[in-house]
Amino acid sequence: MQIDDLLAFVRRVRLPAVQQVLDGLAALLGDLVHIGLGYLSLDRSSASLSGGESQRVRMVRHLGSSLTDITYVFDEPTVGLHAHDVQRLNELLLRLRDKGNTVIVVEHEPETIAIADHVVDMGPGAGTHGGHVVYEGDVAGLRRSGTLTGRHLDRGRPLDRTPRTATGALRIASARLHNLRDVTVDVPTGVLTVVTGVAGSGKSSLVLGCLPRQHPDVMVVDQKLSRGSSRSNTATWTGILEPVRKAFAKANGVKPALFSANSEGACPECRGLGLIYTDLVHLDTAVSVCERCEGRRFTDEVLSYRLRGKDVSEVLAMTVDEARGFLTEKQVQPVLAALADVGLPYLTLGQPLSTLSGGERQRLKLAVEMTGEATVYVLDEPTTGLHMDDVDRLVGLLHRLVDAGRTVVVVEHDLDVVASADWVIDLGPGAGHDGGRVVFEGPPAALAAAGTLTGQHLAAHSGARAA
Repeated sequence: MQIDDLLAFVRRVRLPAVQQVLDGLAALLGDLVHIGLGYLSLDRSSASLSGGESQRVRMVRHLGSSLTDITYVFDEPTVGLHAHDVQRLNELLLRLRDKGNTVIVVEHEPETIAIADHVVDMGPGAGTHGGHVVYEGDVAGLRRSGTLTGRHLDRGRPLDRTPRTATGALRIASARLHNLRDVTVDVPTGVLTVVTGVAGSGKSSLVLGCLPRQHPDVMVVDQKLSRGSSRSNTATWTGILEPVRKAFAKANGVKPALFSANSEGACPECRGLGLIYTDLVHLDTAVSVCERCEGRRFTDEVLSYRLRGKDVSEVLAMTVDEARGFLTEKQVQPVLAALADVGLPYLTLGQPLSTLSGGERQRLKLAVEMTGEATVYVLDEPTTGLHMDDVDRLVGLLHRLVDAGRTVVVVEHDLDVVASADWVIDLGPGAGHDGGRVVFEGPPAALAAAGTLTGQHLAAHSGARAA
């Protein structure tokens, strides 16, 4: 049973001998429904839950705990949440605090920042440009601080009232995947389309499931990196390393294979990993920096070769921004420009893929695909992990893709992205068996007046921002 159906069933049961147990179960189920997870069934495997869903399930478990004076740390709990569900999440965070606990939240969502008692703002930029506390205090002080977060806290994107005209349509016919109720809908081409709705309303089933099945030529850019090993990094996955190796080889009159940490030039001690892994049997594996190469991954001979005064380990330690000014090779520049465009200028070329967040992985894939020839892009919540300033940049990038003749379809909750769309498809009206239907199709200005759950929040968002 869905959790909301089970809650209704439990509330109808009257057994005095176990009423205390039933009341406790009803309270737990009620919290799951309140946080927007009423569409889950109890037999849903935990492995199939998104990161945001599993985090919220754990949050509800701790709400029922009798422990107090606990410090809870949440990492972006609003991921995957509709604006309607963010309000509910905020209520649960406050309940945890009011039970006598300390609650620390890493978050970009303005509505969640606004309920904080104390804010620590990091910056001023990302990567090597960050790492400093630029503000510490209450929310009112943050608004006056002039930091990047402070400036964006009450600023939003106005509704797009001059949307582009579609050049055609991709029809999704009779979609019945998961909770979709025989949905037939036209996704316009040549424009930016945002598919929205509460969590569990059927957005991913429609756009990531049915659209690629019926139109196999669309390019789905999700948060999974399908290729690459544990040795993969930004340079290897994007293809940057190959022209860099050739440039080093040509400059020094040696073989390109020397400049691969997986080949001849690798440090023999750590085999090009830069790290030594020690199996401690019953304990966690110990990881230490390789003493022989000092984490640089290559032999001393390879590190003696230079390209414009830098060795290969120094080049791999460069950020995307730094590399754009150093690497002049023609094959490299378009990829570096695309990485900067998608909001990843702070990544180092040698950064392991295993250290990237889901949002970073998706934007890395987008940067690679942008240099290809796909005409239809489908993105799954690309704002995951993005600061409000980065969301503005992402919206600009999506519009540039459309201006270049591409079709962009985005599954998204971020109201700034919804407001900037040419066309919006809103699913609902609820989640699980209460969703699975198209409740609105049209431009964002019409959605704000439509009265759907998304429309109500979009109208309040644009009105509050304008004020």
